Amino acid sequence: MLEPNVIKDEELEILLADVFSLYGYDFTQYSKASLKRRVNRICLIDKFTSFAELRYRLLNHPEYLQRFVEEITVNVTEMFRDPSFFRALRENVLPQLGTYPFIRIWVAGCSTGEEAYSIAILLREANLYSRSLIYATDLNPGVLEKAAKGIFPIAQMKQYSENYILSGGKEDFSSYYMANYDVAKFDKNLSDRMIFSTHNLVSDSSFNEFQLVVCRNVLIYFEKDLQNHVFTLFDESLDNLGFLALGAKETIRFSNLENKYRQLDMEKIWRKNM
Repeated sequence: MLEPNVIKDEELEILLADVFSLYGYDFTQYSKASLKRRVNRICLIDKFTSFAELRYRLLNHPEYLQRFVEEITVNVTEMFRDPSFFRALRENVLPQLGTYPFIRIWVAGCSTGEEAYSIAILLREANLYSRSLIYATDLNPGVLEKAAKGIFPIAQMKQYSENYILSGGKEDFSSYYMANYDVAKFDKNLSDRMIFSTHNLVSDSSFNEFQLVVCRNVLIYFEKDLQNHVFTLFDESLDNLGFLALGAKETIRFSNLENKYRQLDMEKIWRKNM
């Protein structure tokens, strides 16, 4: 078995070039330090005895690609994560969205869907859900399949409920799901207006016009040039006066969008100028 940190920088570059040329997934502008940690982790978990063995598996067994992608992309998320952010969405953004006859929201890099369901709950409580569509996208079809099911571990519901209350939620959070043994299945009505689809922020283009784009805790894993590429994609996807929401450690300052948007308040939400 490989020891931690045995993947060399040049081996990582070879692997990323292979994945791009064979499968079209371009991770070459992802943070190398993060990728290296995750590739090393794959080697340890899957008990590869050498870098060559990992490379052979990836090149000759296409079915292994999904596992590789799942492991090197970060899929840590939760419902109403950073409650003050969702409170700002609830109090400052949704009233503005309510002035539109139809609302399109893009949750980019949605992972297993917890944020998409959180936004669906906000829209429902603001009586906006029936005239909204939520596009929840990720490059990883495996996590999208989980997201579409709306089933999450019951052990997480206590934390999600606390987050929901802190975000300004006034309902009984448990009214949104059915508990069944160790899982919670969310109300099917919450996903009626969701469209789950694969989308690669690196290589795919804009596919609609939105009033709100939410992409949280994804850009921190990208190099600066790729961040600017994605910011341009979001800008092309947003209506004038649309909103862009990022993660707590992400910003459009020093990016190519800096002068086209103004920040709403202390939360990482910006509004596009006319």
